[in-house]
Amino acid sequence: MAQLDAELIWEDGVHFVGTSPSGHTVHLDGDKTAGASPMELILLGLGGCASYDVVSIMKKSRQDITDVRCQMRAHRADTIPAVFTDIHLHFVVTGSNIKESQLAKAIELSAEKYCSASRMLSSGGVNITHDYEIVDV
Repeated sequence: MAQLDAELIWEDGVHFVGTSPSGHTVHLDGDKTAGASPMELILLGLGGCASYDVVSIMKKSRQDITDVRCQMRAHRADTIPAVFTDIHLHFVVTGSNIKESQLAKAIELSAEKYCSASRMLSSGGVNITHDYEIVDV
């Protein structure tokens, strides 16, 4: 089993600076003035994980992609803990002669098999949905 070690250092108020296992730093701020909130980072982590998979699978499928964007919309519970209840990921994939079936399969493989963040959130009861659009250039 892989082990990851990270660290958070309190700056002031609800502002922390985190260092990731790979040595990158990120600012977290509950007030959202000096950085993203922890829940915003979870949302971005899901989008990043899924987008990484989609790009990787599409390139391996020899699809001519030039841009991938993932727009995420989340809903949270009204009571504390205000967990995510639903997250929708909308992929906008730009390229030339992209096969819709390949893109649909890439998104499905990410959601069902490869994206650790998606699997973790889904197993915690979050309803995650996806759709996509293709921009042909």
